Amino acid sequence: MKNLAKAVIAVMKEVKGIDKTMTVGNGNSSYKGVPDQEVKKVIGQAMQKHGLVMLPVAIEPSVHTSEWEETTNYGVKRKQSVFTEVRTKYLLLHTSGESIEVCGYGHGVDSQDKGAGKATTYALKYALLYMFMVPTGKIDDADTTHSEEIATPQAKQKAPEKAVKKKSKIPNERFDKAVALIDAGEYTEKALLATFELTPEQQEKLSNRKTESKDEQEQVSE
Repeated sequence: MKNLAKAVIAVMKEVKGIDKTMTVGNGNSSYKGVPDQEVKKVIGQAMQKHGLVMLPVAIEPSVHTSEWEETTNYGVKRKQSVFTEVRTKYLLLHTSGESIEVCGYGHGVDSQDKGAGKATTYALKYALLYMFMVPTGKIDDADTTHSEEIATPQAKQKAPEKAVKKKSKIPNERFDKAVALIDAGEYTEKALLATFELTPEQQEKLSNRKTESKDEQEQVSE
């Protein structure tokens, strides 16, 4: 693994850091992130220079879909949220033939079919940043483009109720990420509650978050 190690170190020395030039979210919930295009460009050029290539070898997706209806002045609007997370494996290969397996994780939320693309984009970006220890500060999510929500005309008769699907529990790590997405405007609390069964501790954390947000707004108005 001597040649591979030297090449990895060479990339680490060459890529000193990547700036956060992208704004994610809107208003007070916005934050700075690193564009995945910039990560692929900067690190990819250094990898090519030092004889490295990263190949995808496996992906394990997990998809959770929640649907609900909201009544507005214009009728009933049907909404859905698709939460996708993926665990990926890549092969970091050197021209000498030496290789090492690299794991990645990503998640994405969308109202239609872009969640998988967002999740795989995150997974590759994080794998590259962590593999070569590229400094960016706190790594923030990238893709913020959402599909337009599906609107349906108001129904004259109440639709038959669907069979209630048992909600799955959400691990604390995924719960914290979901809350971060809510704060960034990329996910909704309603979708979270419709998809997952929260523990009492998670419910309390979600409730305290709303209280803190309300207090901050009152302080701003004063």
